[in-house]
Amino acid sequence: MLYHILYPLRDIFSPFNIFQYITFRSASAAILALLISFILGPAIIRKLNQHQIGEEIREYGPEAHQKKKGTPTMGGVIILTAIILPTFLLADMSNPFVQIVLIATIWMGLIGFFDDYLKTIKKMKKGLVARYKLTGQILLGIIISWWIYHTPAWDNFRTVTSLPFFKDAVVDFGMLYPLMIVLVVTATSNAVNLTDGLDGLAAGLLAISFSVFATIAYISGRVDFSDYLNIIYLPGAGELTIFTAACVGACLGYLWFNAAPAEVFMGDVGSLSTGAALGTLAILLKKEFLLVIIGGVFVAEAVSVILQVGYFRYTRMKTGEGKKLFKMAPFHHHFELKGWPESRVVIRFWIIGLLLALLTLTTFKIR
Repeated sequence: MLYHILYPLRDIFSPFNIFQYITFRSASAAILALLISFILGPAIIRKLNQHQIGEEIREYGPEAHQKKKGTPTMGGVIILTAIILPTFLLADMSNPFVQIVLIATIWMGLIGFFDDYLKTIKKMKKGLVARYKLTGQILLGIIISWWIYHTPAWDNFRTVTSLPFFKDAVVDFGMLYPLMIVLVVTATSNAVNLTDGLDGLAAGLLAISFSVFATIAYISGRVDFSDYLNIIYLPGAGELTIFTAACVGACLGYLWFNAAPAEVFMGDVGSLSTGAALGTLAILLKKEFLLVIIGGVFVAEAVSVILQVGYFRYTRMKTGEGKKLFKMAPFHHHFELKGWPESRVVIRFWIIGLLLALLTLTTFKIR
């Protein structure tokens, strides 16, 4: 709201003119998100401890994880607060790009909160029934589809998405585009949720991914940069840079408390909301295919679960006894069971995430 209150006063007090610059507001959003995380983090962790809202560790998981039992969860509230407040204060809230991504983040945050509530407070091991969670994700995809179809910002690019590595190449999904939106939102939110299994793993990878989307949002909202790099120019998309910068700051601030040994876990309230934010950003910026590279580690984690379940069912059908493809899925646990220390798995996955981020940025010139 500072943008709406202070920028109109620029003629009275000229320094307020600085609020017109996306770069200034983005940097401010990242710093503010960090500060909110640092200030609210300890208080939220104390409250979670006070109410005994702790993580339940699966008995069939890696033995080393049993010592994490009782660690406060639902720490995603820290991330959500640190994303939403700076965005409200510094972004143009009349911008449809900002409105959609905020609704998506809050929507899935509420679903994740309810899931965590059932698991940690009501002691229902499975939490929210899977079909109800899936229904919420599908409804969100439908809402985003409706919004895009009824907003002039996407008039010329409503059902298309760009292809990486190819100059001026786009794919038009036509009437199937709403299905594409539902698939991206559902898959991304679940993939981040599956990746959130080691101290600092998901938070670090999210910070990297949001940094890439901050760059893409800024470029896509500038006619000169988008024309030079031959990517789709989306007027108004630059405002997403403020949101993505807040996401980076929030994830880094949360990582302060989530780094090994973790003081708090994000829970579904954090993983589902940030995953939905990633997927929605890809949709709004017409980079759905590029998301596979940006979030390559998230994709690999989700695929490892699909392959594990599929192979187990196939071998059970063929031989009567199910066999595992990995020692455990998601496959960050596979490496743990092979003897890698948890910190080594996390750092190596971060390195892969950074390499994929660099590869993503090079695709704008490799055409």
